[in-house]
Amino acid sequence: MEPSGLGIAFSLLTDPVVLGLIVAGTVAGVIIGALPGLSSSMGVALLLPFSLYLEPVPAIALLSALYCAGTFGGSITAVLINAPGAPPAVATAFDGYPMALKGEAGRALGIAAVSSVSGGIISVLTLLLAAPLLARIAYSFGPPEYFALGVFALSMLASIGAESALKNLIGGCLGLLIATVGIDLTTGVERFTFGVPQLLEGVQFIPVLIGLFAVTELLNQARHLGRESVSATMSALRLPSREDFRRVRNTILRSSGIGVFVGVLPAEGSTMAAMIGYNEAKRWSKAPEEFGKGSIEGVAGPEAANNAATGGAMVPTLALGIPGSATAAVILGGLQVQGLRPGPYLFEEQPTLLYGIFLAMLLANILFLFIGLFGAKVFSRISLVPRTFLWPTVFALCLVGAYGLNQSMVDVWIMIVSGLVGYVLKRNGFGPAPIIMGIVLGGLIETSLAQSLIIFDQQWSGFLRQPIAAGLLLAAVSVGGRPLRRFLGGLLARTAGSARRA
Repeated sequence: MEPSGLGIAFSLLTDPVVLGLIVAGTVAGVIIGALPGLSSSMGVALLLPFSLYLEPVPAIALLSALYCAGTFGGSITAVLINAPGAPPAVATAFDGYPMALKGEAGRALGIAAVSSVSGGIISVLTLLLAAPLLARIAYSFGPPEYFALGVFALSMLASIGAESALKNLIGGCLGLLIATVGIDLTTGVERFTFGVPQLLEGVQFIPVLIGLFAVTELLNQARHLGRESVSATMSALRLPSREDFRRVRNTILRSSGIGVFVGVLPAEGSTMAAMIGYNEAKRWSKAPEEFGKGSIEGVAGPEAANNAATGGAMVPTLALGIPGSATAAVILGGLQVQGLRPGPYLFEEQPTLLYGIFLAMLLANILFLFIGLFGAKVFSRISLVPRTFLWPTVFALCLVGAYGLNQSMVDVWIMIVSGLVGYVLKRNGFGPAPIIMGIVLGGLIETSLAQSLIIFDQQWSGFLRQPIAAGLLLAAVSVGGRPLRRFLGGLLARTAGSARRA
């Protein structure tokens, strides 16, 4: 890249109109990300027609700012009402909502904001310095590597969340089963559609997500409406302390690295990055028993990872023309409509545009740091609203979010059924995290497995001849085996003890 490209891009972004567009995109992203059922990809798609009237740099800067801010926005409702505004915020709800229930909503939102900004800035700097190298790494991933990556992520099911290893595995299998609904792209066979045309393309992720979190929590809250409860106090408005930030420092750095790596992989996006970031935060924590009960590391890990994935996702989008996430796919379309063709030559012929995108994402991250920290006290007041007013409003937003996805009542019913099932499972000690992870990974694993077996002529040993795939599968056996060994050891010990007493 020519050194002058950075100076030109900086001068373009200091234009009041461009700055105004970035601010507007950031604010819109936070709002859209916070609304259940909406996501940054929807927001970018809605703004795309309007961006056609702008020059390339302002247009892509606007879309990139919304992309970064929308990923953070989902954490607001995830923390406050257990309704993740976007799929990447699912893991944030695992500990963010318990913190809000304990009267620490402001503390959770502050940690989420700082972690998001840190992850986003690290990813943008990485993108700025190492985009061509990272693109070559992403290009080396084929179906076998994606299958192995999915299996590695599934191996974490036994330890994710606070539930038992067996229940986590059962929940993950349920998620994998849900992911099989629809037409098998390899054979063309319909599976579990029950004659419903809307299920031919599979069960939509967002209605299931809303049901398992928001509707399940609504039903759980309804059980306690007639009882006295301790209401949230104004301590909910307190922001994190310096000690809190020192405690999550290493978690943020580690999860940011995970987010950049996962984001670079084409089509992976930030949801998987958040799941892996959460699990690794728990695995390296000095107090893993706090996870699921309100751990600040459980908020920092996924938030840093999912925002770091936004910058990483732009690497294959710009360097290879392969979108790194759903939102990056929409931005890719915006680039093409502007007459630009992403690819390796873009780094040599359009340095100003690239620097403009990098600086816009950097500025957006800085902006929503102020929105997150200064708005945390405002947002956290939601936790002070009486439940009799709050949850009917939440349910109405859930209905709108589920229906607005495809304007289909089938999605609304999926949301309601998911909420009822989630409520029953929660009463019996099952958590939503493994189910969500199974749904997220199910399609990736099935598709990449079928493609890999075709490549290997139905020979499973082909995976062992791929160094990256073999390494990931070995890591999956190592990571997933430890909780299972502990569970089986405890089961055998209890069985032996019962036999001796008999």
